[in-house]
Amino acid sequence: MRVEILCTGDEILTGKTVNTNYSHIARRLSDVGLDVHWGTTVGDDRATLLAAFRQAGERADAVIVNGGLGPTVDDLSQEIAAEACGVKLVLSEYWMERMTQSYARRGRVMPANNKKQAMLPEGAEFIDNPIGTACGFAVTIGQARFLFTPGVPREMRRMLDEQVIPRLLKLGGITGVTRLKRFHSFGIGESRADELLAGIPGLAGDGQERGDIKLGFQAHYPQLETKLAARGADEADLARRLVPVEAEVRRRLGNFVIAEDDQTMESVILAKLIEAGHTLAIAETFTGGNIAARIAPLIGAEKVFKRGVVTRDGRVPAEALRKEADASIALSVGVQLDEGPDRPDFGANISVGIANAQGSVARQARLVGGRDWVRVGAAELGLDCLRRHLLGLPVDERIDFERR
Repeated sequence: MRVEILCTGDEILTGKTVNTNYSHIARRLSDVGLDVHWGTTVGDDRATLLAAFRQAGERADAVIVNGGLGPTVDDLSQEIAAEACGVKLVLSEYWMERMTQSYARRGRVMPANNKKQAMLPEGAEFIDNPIGTACGFAVTIGQARFLFTPGVPREMRRMLDEQVIPRLLKLGGITGVTRLKRFHSFGIGESRADELLAGIPGLAGDGQERGDIKLGFQAHYPQLETKLAARGADEADLARRLVPVEAEVRRRLGNFVIAEDDQTMESVILAKLIEAGHTLAIAETFTGGNIAARIAPLIGAEKVFKRGVVTRDGRVPAEALRKEADASIALSVGVQLDEGPDRPDFGANISVGIANAQGSVARQARLVGGRDWVRVGAAELGLDCLRRHLLGLPVDERIDFERR
């Protein structure tokens, strides 16, 4: 099935807004075995948008349109879709009531221009938006089925997974159930991970049957995401195929796996801190509060987080911080930068200290790659050392990114 992604908006076309929605949609479609043949970006212009809809309707089997469902005059998706279908816009009483109730729950009166978001092409298939005011819809233009989604990323992502992808799979006659298993790791690069996972029974390629579990990687320094995309006849068949492969990936990547699926490194750390009844204090230098900022906003962190300190003195000992903050555990991350201007070989010596009532542990590392690379890497290294310490894993295990 030939799929096109069509993104709308002057801010996207001019580059004022980075189009992360396109990359997310394309990745998720690839994860479930759907191929994207075209990616189109169109500004907020009626004639151009109409031409783009008609062109996509001639060459694609399915088109995901992202954006243009808001309440303002430059949001044109419903209007142009209706024109392309040769129908009029009609009011969805159901969605109008949904929006009214949503505003009422927040103690607000819905602005009059929000009515525009309840105007849909006559005969359109309704696609629910459970967390926003821009409802989605589907229509047929030419030979293609068009599915319209809002530009707000969190709304689009939920609708894509819960409603758009299932419709596309059905449209393409793709049966069974699918799942994407994700492993997040820190400390190993993509090439090394690929070597570690080579030859696992059940993975596609290397002579394995077509349609078995697909292995993929997405590197976003300092983390690496390892993905297993699987399809089965039903949930039982999917589990039979996927569970043993998951276990083998987990075993081979070992201590470098920091989280799985929707978990993050910081959420894993916070859960362990809460489970053990710990309180936490953090001291940082060059990372500028980024480590604390990843933990402090999380739900439940108010029970744990005692203090965050940003200082230029990289010699703050973790034990002194722990006592001063009256915390049961403390993390300090000091960064001693090289002299001179930023450059590819610019680096820093990283000193990580962790202290609790039983004593202290330390970790030294050198990172190279420029100031931003060092700053991001130092924050990740500090959090990973804390994660390892809480889980009883070796804190000083060498990572691919350090120099010794």
